Amino acid sequence: MEEPGSGVTESFINRFRQSLVQQTLVRLILGKYRGREPGLTKVIIRLIMLREQPCLSFVYRYQTRDVTQNLPVEEGIGTIRGLLGTDFRSAHLFTSEDTVQLEFTKKGKCRESIGPAVGSSASLTDLEHDHAKERLIDPARPFLQALGITHGMHQVLPSMSRKWKQINVFLELFRGALMASRIDRSKPVGVVDFGSGKGYLTFAVYDYLRNTLGVEAAVTGIEWREDLVRFCREVAVKSGMEGLAFHQGDVASYAPGAIQVLIALHACDTATDQAIDTGIRAGAEIIMCAPCCHKEIRPLMQIPPVLKPVLRYGVHLGQEAEMVTDSLRALRLEASGYETQVFEFVSLEHTGKNKMILGVKRVLPVDPGPFLAEIASLKAFYGIKTK
Repeated sequence: MEEPGSGVTESFINRFRQSLVQQTLVRLILGKYRGREPGLTKVIIRLIMLREQPCLSFVYRYQTRDVTQNLPVEEGIGTIRGLLGTDFRSAHLFTSEDTVQLEFTKKGKCRESIGPAVGSSASLTDLEHDHAKERLIDPARPFLQALGITHGMHQVLPSMSRKWKQINVFLELFRGALMASRIDRSKPVGVVDFGSGKGYLTFAVYDYLRNTLGVEAAVTGIEWREDLVRFCREVAVKSGMEGLAFHQGDVASYAPGAIQVLIALHACDTATDQAIDTGIRAGAEIIMCAPCCHKEIRPLMQIPPVLKPVLRYGVHLGQEAEMVTDSLRALRLEASGYETQVFEFVSLEHTGKNKMILGVKRVLPVDPGPFLAEIASLKAFYGIKTK
């Protein structure tokens, strides 16, 4: 196979660099993945501005999630050079002037072809970080204005740009989980969102199911604060969202019955565990949790002697407690028959927590024994004893 840094490949890299200089880049897509990372399908690369500095945003698209990595331009170009012809056998460079395709054959030969520009006249003059992903929700939807995300011209308010991005990132994850699940979308899909707050994600999930997928959905937001429940009810009624309901309560007090999807983002302390337990007992096909704090396990942990030099520092002990807690949660889901992932999720407003625990019910049952044994081993190693 051609060396990644020579010949046609280097010509392609030069074209990419030229599109940056001339401000004509729309996006670069690396495809035909042949590496060893499970579930990875392609990488989408765009130029963005971070802290007033240009960076290359790499969106690694998996079957059930996206992972974003932002790199300085030169480092990003080096990463692209290393991926071409090794892990990825094709590349499509879209600019406002033309489209350049690079293909690597099974025999190691490399071909480059050039065609007309397609689809978009976007250029580097549009560097808003928020455009790094496909949008799964129409900004013209009336509820977005009612929630204060857009104004009358259906444009996202500058102060809500981060929230808008968070909504779309979440919908990307939700879409992937829905596609991987056993949920029959020809029948009504039941969703419960614990700790729904002002309802940003609750409304978005309902809209995605009803208006994007055309699925009949019964979506319920559960929130303890009565004023927010009242507000969300009013918006749902004014927006004509039949099948979207809001109730006062929390994960400990509300019994949802049979549901397909359980969502609990930033449920404090043991509320995350209660949400996972509720989802399992309710037979949920998808469980999406973003833990907030980890106050239960940390005081129960006994520092193993070999780790004392590391965990003598409070910040390290806190980080260790988070990893142990979320690992135990993931293993509980695995033991209950869920294909489980733990990954970074864009942090929501007013919090630095950005971890997502995503469980999708497996098609075939699994033996819980190995997972329960791992739970027992972890608890024994850290001396965790619960009542």
